[in-house]
Amino acid sequence: MGIISIISMSNLLAADMAAEVAALKAQMSKFEESFKPLEGLRIGVGATFISQGTNDANNNTVNNKNESNVSKLSYSVDIEIEKTFDNENIAFIHLETGDGISLEYDLEVFSNVNRDTDASSGLVSLTEAWYEHSADLFPLTVTFGKIDPTIYLDNNEYANDECTQFLSHIFRNSPVISFPNDNALGFRFASELAEVLSLDFMVMDAVGDGEDVVDNSFFSLQLNFTPFEGGNYRVYGWVNNRSFTDWRDSMSDGHEKKGFGLSFDQAFSEDFGLFFRYGRQESNLWLGTGWSDRNGFIEKDEGSYLDSSWSFGFEASNLGVAYGEVMPSIEYKEAGTDLAAEKEKHFEAYYAIEVTDHLTFSPNVQVIRNAFGGDAYNKDDKDDNIVIGGVRAQISF
Repeated sequence: MGIISIISMSNLLAADMAAEVAALKAQMSKFEESFKPLEGLRIGVGATFISQGTNDANNNTVNNKNESNVSKLSYSVDIEIEKTFDNENIAFIHLETGDGISLEYDLEVFSNVNRDTDASSGLVSLTEAWYEHSADLFPLTVTFGKIDPTIYLDNNEYANDECTQFLSHIFRNSPVISFPNDNALGFRFASELAEVLSLDFMVMDAVGDGEDVVDNSFFSLQLNFTPFEGGNYRVYGWVNNRSFTDWRDSMSDGHEKKGFGLSFDQAFSEDFGLFFRYGRQESNLWLGTGWSDRNGFIEKDEGSYLDSSWSFGFEASNLGVAYGEVMPSIEYKEAGTDLAAEKEKHFEAYYAIEVTDHLTFSPNVQVIRNAFGGDAYNKDDKDDNIVIGGVRAQISF
């Protein structure tokens, strides 16, 4: 009887343990289910703080104050949320805010010096919100929603991020692309046509207000050749069909604007790479917004003065160095009165000092020759050269 009792008790204990294990497994399963929405979720945060100063500020407001020695602080914060559902479906949201009157407001130049400027007074805005699907049976990726055109057009490995690379506009993107007013609703179609050739086609709302999209659209097509390991050789064209006006005839409007360009980058080692950019646009067209500047012209989009632009540079370990030129158009020069309209020349260098895995300081220097083509407001009081020193702090996690 004792042996039978022991066996019975053992069976009961085993049954109880099995029940407890089953209950524990059920609880663990529920716990895992509660975390399933977090699978494939990535959240990234970046904060950029920039201090810049110059003794050569040259725009009209600075001249009126009789001050050319200015320094400014600005910051921006980016929050990126990405959800990867599987190998074929991704959703992405990018929130952004910032504040500070950057040095850009004190300079009269064709291409400005702080691409990270965000004077939103600390208000949070939705910068991007899109969904992306990659087809399983054929090489096609479709992205739709509020998208950033500079991610898919004129992109570059070494010169496409103002938070970690070059600050100047000319080294972020070509200044002669008439991009949409802001990130806007649109579609992007990407496909790998061959082992060394891919295609990106994009159509977007050119104004960004969702109205009259058919008459205010931006189209682009970019081919990326990758014949060498670590290299991208992009060729692109674009069309903006907003109503542009001819410099030579202010009554001639309703024109669409077109342009083309190149964006190359080539890595030669893990720590060294080169980049090159070139862009050209229809230089006789500009976009009026209804008020006159000091030369009597209706205010234009940023690149309306220009015919073409090129830039070249390298990144070596934590050092970046670049040089570029923007060329005003003949039509702009002839439309003004005694304009010099010379090439504006840009130089920039930065060195990234990694303090920790999440904090980087980057001293930065920029030099601009022939600012605003030699036609800046206070050109009679100063030479046309501007030297800018600054430092950038980047926090990321």
